[in-house]
Amino acid sequence: MNWDPEGKPRKPDFLGIGAQKAGTTWLSQMLGQHPDIWTPPFKEVQFFNHRFVEEHRKWLPWHFRRGRQNIEKRWTARGEEVPADMVRYLDRIAREPMFTNHWYKLVFAPAPAGMKTIDVTPEYSTLPAEGIDFVAKFLPHAKFVYIIRHPVDRAISQLKMNLTRARRKPRTVEDWLTEVEDPVLMDRGDYLNYVPRWNAHFGPDRLLYLPFGMIARDPSGFLRRVESFLDLRPHDYRDLGKKVFASDNTLVVPDKARARLREKLEPQFAFIEQTFGPEFARQFR
Repeated sequence: MNWDPEGKPRKPDFLGIGAQKAGTTWLSQMLGQHPDIWTPPFKEVQFFNHRFVEEHRKWLPWHFRRGRQNIEKRWTARGEEVPADMVRYLDRIAREPMFTNHWYKLVFAPAPAGMKTIDVTPEYSTLPAEGIDFVAKFLPHAKFVYIIRHPVDRAISQLKMNLTRARRKPRTVEDWLTEVEDPVLMDRGDYLNYVPRWNAHFGPDRLLYLPFGMIARDPSGFLRRVESFLDLRPHDYRDLGKKVFASDNTLVVPDKARARLREKLEPQFAFIEQTFGPEFARQFR
């Protein structure tokens, strides 16, 4: 275990900020293999959105309880006990006061000297302008990666995830048409509003946008782009083609509901092509 129990509180060097259902878990798992990168034992620290997106606070206690359970299950599955240093760390991270500036730095304290740290939390992409202003001041040297996915594909993937978690399955086309009106589907992929907020604070030297489709077509090339941007040496990653959190294929969205999503998201398509160019738009699925 790459772990320094005497490590000092520190800020992350890199952040994966979005979008939800756009390959951030895959990116976290790949970078977690890099010998120069240290990732927290749980994905998604959720620090900045806890501070600036009030409705997220309702589910964050569940997020950390689930994260701890998953960590313990992984050790149990290997027939091993959770190391004492890890237990102490989890006890502190899950204990109040949480989500303070010092708490955030404690999350990355076990990173060995000389390693860079990363926080991959797609909810950060949804921060309001004042939240991004805080990020810019709190992390004056950090770099950011933002993955852009085809707006309809992304919304459908999120819808399937939400339905699976709620153990709900629409039966009719009308049921599906009701589901696609859920405003949360628009919120998490609202590039038209979110991207300009981030661009107002960070230029291409600090913020890298990548199209989601590259992960399937050229995962090595995708990671070479990330490594170059983050000043990392090239690494030979395992399981490049592994799918993470694949959608439930038994949930088939009717064409009518898909068309309704396309209609609702049309401004996002126009914005992406105008902002990133047609070649980027051809690669976002």
